[in-house]
Amino acid sequence: MSDAAKPARRPHAQAREEAISELIDIATEEFVEKGLAGARIDEIAGKSTKRKIYYYFGGKDELYRAVLERAYRRVRSSENKVDIDSGTATEALRRLIEHDVHYHSEHPELVRLVMNENIHRAGHLQQIEGVRESNHDVIDLLAKLIARGESEGSFRPGIDPIELHMNMTALAFYNVSNQFTFSHNFGIDMSSDAAVERRAKQVGDIILAWVTQRD
Repeated sequence: MSDAAKPARRPHAQAREEAISELIDIATEEFVEKGLAGARIDEIAGKSTKRKIYYYFGGKDELYRAVLERAYRRVRSSENKVDIDSGTATEALRRLIEHDVHYHSEHPELVRLVMNENIHRAGHLQQIEGVRESNHDVIDLLAKLIARGESEGSFRPGIDPIELHMNMTALAFYNVSNQFTFSHNFGIDMSSDAAVERRAKQVGDIILAWVTQRD
């Protein structure tokens, strides 16, 4: 084969990033299914190689933290892509709220990982450098929306952006965290596209009623 016909070699940095991403993909499935305590390096390595895991991460705890960090980074990144500039503050906030409901439903691994990390009292999250600061991106975003809504006269004064985020996340989270028990107990579908779309609009109505209510 001539040099011109040979496939181009990937740069070392690109190959490294691809290997790390593949390992995190595999590990995410294992940690979501079995939690940190139940997950086994051998099971993860069966779909990859143990040598790569220890080379790139050092061990199971470090791999778990990489999985957790990526899950948080992805949800924050997705929120930053929502259009919050066009229309009124009320319209922008609804777009963000509905996005969060859809995102959680489309990424149940985030919900399972957060539930598992709460069992560990955020012990591993506390060891991830910069994750607390990066999670504040959504608080800064909401603070800007709140200020805009107040200046437009549509939002009541005094809304705390952290409390707003808490309420949004709680309602988006529940549709995934409790979908099996709630569906069984009350016989309703919580996972179909139509059900998620309906829930997203309901959560938007609930949150907007709270931020626009007047004494």
